[in-house]
Amino acid sequence: MALMATRTKLFRLLTTLTTKAPILGSGSCSNGVKGPVRVDRGGGLGLTAYSTSAVAQQEPGVVGSRHMGLEILGVKDYEDYRRSLYGEITHKALLVDAVGTLVVPSQPMAQIYRKIGEKYGVEYSEAEILNRYRRAYEQPWGRSRLRYVNDGRPFWQYIVSSSTGCSDSQYFEELYNYYTTNKAWHLCDPDAEKVFQALRKAGVKVAVVSNFDTRLRPLLQALNCEHWFDAVAVSAEVEAEKPNPTIFLKACELLGVKPEDAVHVGDDRRNDIWGARDAGCDAWLWGSDVHSFKESKPVLMSSTPIDKTCGSEGRGPSLK
Repeated sequence: MALMATRTKLFRLLTTLTTKAPILGSGSCSNGVKGPVRVDRGGGLGLTAYSTSAVAQQEPGVVGSRHMGLEILGVKDYEDYRRSLYGEITHKALLVDAVGTLVVPSQPMAQIYRKIGEKYGVEYSEAEILNRYRRAYEQPWGRSRLRYVNDGRPFWQYIVSSSTGCSDSQYFEELYNYYTTNKAWHLCDPDAEKVFQALRKAGVKVAVVSNFDTRLRPLLQALNCEHWFDAVAVSAEVEAEKPNPTIFLKACELLGVKPEDAVHVGDDRRNDIWGARDAGCDAWLWGSDVHSFKESKPVLMSSTPIDKTCGSEGRGPSLK
């Protein structure tokens, strides 16, 4: 308990030193959306992953101050402490966010909505579709605010019709099915498979933790990556959306590890970082703490040499 209390204080201080609230921005995994947008994300019909992954690239001063904060607050000491407990492995499990971290849309959402919608009479421009999409996505969805229930169809029907003005069922089904294929998505990190294989071989369990409907599993199969993971915790099945800590606790339960033995990597500060920490897990912000899964590997496995060339624009790992 003393360790958890110390770590909670550490992360609160770290957030105070390094967080600009609210976090606004569009990142390298942001579905092609440019300009400042509100951070909110999940899975589905071309959901724009309003990623915070560009913060480190856009604000080098923030990154520099963060490094200083890490050294002052003793994060390295904490990692050394974990190694004294577990030897080469500092964590027993790696939890990975889906949209914006593991996978990203191959084309901007508004472009696809417009392109497929032309034959169904959609006349709105891509800019108008995007604006209407954002407004619709921000609206409360039911008393529980659970959007991705089961296959998510009611929610996405509302989003599509609100964004495009088209309620044609055939249009919706074509869009809905498109976002279950490997044409709609691609992996954010091409080295992910090698890293996950190495971690699992070393005894680190790996799971996906995502706000998504039940199409996530077919999507992972379409991308031929479902076998990379020991478990999948999807909000539609768990009936809890990030940042609710329930979904992180469920992932740990599926993996058979304690929350304090898991670290979550995701690109949304509120949903991924705050949510995981509320569950008792460690958390690293994709695009700030780590820029590739190769960067997380040396931190999780102390015996593995750090690749100084990995990461965005050749930067080394942010966590030391």
